[in-house]
Amino acid sequence: MANVIHAGVTASVTELKRDPMGTMAAGQGAAVAILNRNQPAFYCVPAAEYEAMVERLEDAELNALADARAGGPFVRVSLDDL
Repeated sequence: MANVIHAGVTASVTELKRDPMGTMAAGQGAAVAILNRNQPAFYCVPAAEYEAMVERLEDAELNALADARAGGPFVRVSLDDL
């Protein structure tokens, strides 16, 4: 079965066990696909990349909420009322 690998660097589970930090360093700051029997098992993602992914997901959720409320009722207020 063919699989799409969403990383520029791949490593085996054995390589990850042998040298976890070296395996991550090989990714040069990007995700590393970990293969088990030549099938993608999971991705090792550096902390900075993971934080950026979570932030993009949160932004997408907020955008969806704003889009859902865009046609809703509006309440006029003045700055003095706040």
